[in-house]
Amino acid sequence: MLATGTITYFQSIVLGLLQGVSELFPISSLGHSVIFPALFGWTDLVRAQSATNGSFFLAYVVALHVATALALLAFFWRDWVEIVSGFFRTLSRRRIDTPEERLAWLLVVATIPAGIMGLVFEHVFRVLFAKPLAASVFLVVNGIVLYVGDRARVQSERRRRRLARRSGVPVRASRQLDTLEFKEAGVVGVAQVFALLAGISRSGITMVAGLVRDLDYEDAARFSFLLATPIIFAAGVYKLPELLGPAGNGIRGQSLVGAVAAFAAAYLSVRFLMKYFQTHTLWPFALYSVVFGLAMVVRFGIF
Repeated sequence: MLATGTITYFQSIVLGLLQGVSELFPISSLGHSVIFPALFGWTDLVRAQSATNGSFFLAYVVALHVATALALLAFFWRDWVEIVSGFFRTLSRRRIDTPEERLAWLLVVATIPAGIMGLVFEHVFRVLFAKPLAASVFLVVNGIVLYVGDRARVQSERRRRRLARRSGVPVRASRQLDTLEFKEAGVVGVAQVFALLAGISRSGITMVAGLVRDLDYEDAARFSFLLATPIIFAAGVYKLPELLGPAGNGIRGQSLVGAVAAFAAAYLSVRFLMKYFQTHTLWPFALYSVVFGLAMVVRFGIF
């Protein structure tokens, strides 16, 4: 039985903007999409989120996912042309010669764990953990993970600088993205499986996995966003029948408006973040996740 109800155009715009920002900022789009309807008293949406069968809200989220992935494709389109071309060159030559070809296979390897786990466990995790209090707790955990990863990267950089001063050898640069081993890409892919938990950020946890493998912030963010693109897009297309079927009746107009909002917010977000991570770190997002998460734990744990 479908979860009945609807979503207003105002709610659709708010959630579309929220999706576009929080999917790429390392603060968990799924966590925020669970917390905000409960915080604002949007009871129809709260009930629809945890429905065991198809619901209008899950059909609406399909449109947001597709729009977010399209925004990432629009921003990284030059990269994707080189990556896809490189992938097919390796198939024809049966060897990897260029950084773009290696990056293509790193993305393939990193996508496999999340793809398999998402198909198997996404529904179970959504039903069990897509609750405001659980999402708030995991948002705090997300902040702790970001902080620990950020501090580990900063301490590693400081150690390199101290060793360079003592030895007189110039500071060793961070690793280039195409130097990742395939097993390391697999670890990054496994890390993003935890983003199935509402409150754990996909971009945040994959960035941390990249940072601890000695990537700099900009390359860790780039790999995270490139890796997110096929997974988000595939998740949206896979569930497109929900939006086109009975669950989408009465909310397709709202879904289109929300998708436009999500596309614009995601494009501006990735543009900002790729510049931000050239000179900044994860700690502001860690602080936000912990403070907001704790506030929501109090809100949903007491009231």
